Amino acid sequence: MASEETRTTNPTTVRSPARAADESPVPTRAWTTRLIVLGIVLAALNLRPAITSLGALLQEVRDGLGMSGSMAGLLTSVPPLCFALFGVTAPRLARRFGAGAVVCAGMVAITAGLLIRPYAGSTPAFLAATALALMGIAVSNVLMPVIVKRWFPDRVGSMTGLYSMALALGTSAAAAVTVPMTDALGGNWQTGLAVWAALAAAAVLPWLPFVRDRRVPGAEERAAGRGEVPTRGGAAGAGGAPARGGAAGDGEALARGDAATREDAPARQGASADGGASGRAGALARRDARRRAEAPALRITRSRTAWALAVFFGLQATAAYITMGWMAQIFRDAGVPASTAGLLLAVTMVMGVPLAFVIPRVATRLPHQGPIALVLGVCGLAGYAGLYFAPAAGAWAWAVLLGISNCAFPLALTMVGMRARTGAGVAQLSAFAQSTGYLISIPGPLLVGVLYQHSGGWGLPIALMTALMIPQMAVGVLAGRNRTVEDEAAR
Repeated sequence: MASEETRTTNPTTVRSPARAADESPVPTRAWTTRLIVLGIVLAALNLRPAITSLGALLQEVRDGLGMSGSMAGLLTSVPPLCFALFGVTAPRLARRFGAGAVVCAGMVAITAGLLIRPYAGSTPAFLAATALALMGIAVSNVLMPVIVKRWFPDRVGSMTGLYSMALALGTSAAAAVTVPMTDALGGNWQTGLAVWAALAAAAVLPWLPFVRDRRVPGAEERAAGRGEVPTRGGAAGAGGAPARGGAAGDGEALARGDAATREDAPARQGASADGGASGRAGALARRDARRRAEAPALRITRSRTAWALAVFFGLQATAAYITMGWMAQIFRDAGVPASTAGLLLAVTMVMGVPLAFVIPRVATRLPHQGPIALVLGVCGLAGYAGLYFAPAAGAWAWAVLLGISNCAFPLALTMVGMRARTGAGVAQLSAFAQSTGYLISIPGPLLVGVLYQHSGGWGLPIALMTALMIPQMAVGVLAGRNRTVEDEAAR
């Protein structure tokens, strides 16, 4: 028995890895895991088309709605504003309804917003429908790292890479395909925008089975760290392997886990003895106790790593939105044909497809992710220098370099998963980093437009972009240190 049972508090849920692997429902687990992977990919594909498809048809939308130039400028700042406002609510919603239910609702909101906004008929209604879609994007943005950490604790890098690659593919596809697809559908901009609702509707389906899943994030990672393997149907992230960067080998975490196990033992025994309503009451009591024990109030603002990661996220988002909004115009003002300028932007976006898969895998194998942030920053500086000195002559090279630099986004997501020990910590860090980061990124695209309008050229805007890259590299080095926000917040 000693070789089979690692704990004696609950023989139903606490087993050695060998015995749990023999008794766990492998077919259900494999099916559920595949469904989660499909859901993550489809969700990621829908996190940017609402933005880049609108950018491709912005002139037609302005003409159709009679939208002023200042209102169009405001429209370019709506995405980061919505991400900041709504993203912070994601962890609370996930605790109440479950992460799967919130992501499913987010995909429904994206579908409704994309379907309504082309036929809104007025600028305020168009903005409101856009905000609805962006609200769904915001909560899904925050919860994707949480879901990856929870379901794939030993594959954070590869799964974040898959998610980031799908996100980049959706971004570039919407930028490159929207205009030709609109022409193929009769040239109506309303149809060209509304068609993206079909992709969002498809993303709803894989999440429906998880709507009723309200397990507390982080329980699985801690169970793996204590050598326990819960025998839940299909939800054991990776066969009970310890979480990367989790509590395995941490004596303090093991002590906390043993204490929590001993404290919960009477409740488990009572639930085993009782049935019916008393059993359900005991389950609810245990769930509430686990939530209090597993998700203590983490003072995230006391963590220097959390602040570094938030600033890094904000500066990379600033660069990304400036690129999506203005790079094609920079090339066109340099004499590059409009069709070629659009293709150059698509090249910049599509660079994220392969690199978004490679960078997280490399990052999780390094003890310090700062060198990756430095390499990406150097590529950005080289690209901006090229835009300043020879925008047309080396256009393709600058597009590739800026595409590489924009891959700071998957690096930021990977570091969110690595800088917290538990699922609850990842949820708080993800919400804080993304909400604060998107607030930081709001003024960037507008400021570039103001500098361009008042200076009559791209010298000052490019100088601003270059200046912002320096602190991005610095905070990237700080955020890449091998630390956790739980440890820093506890000091």
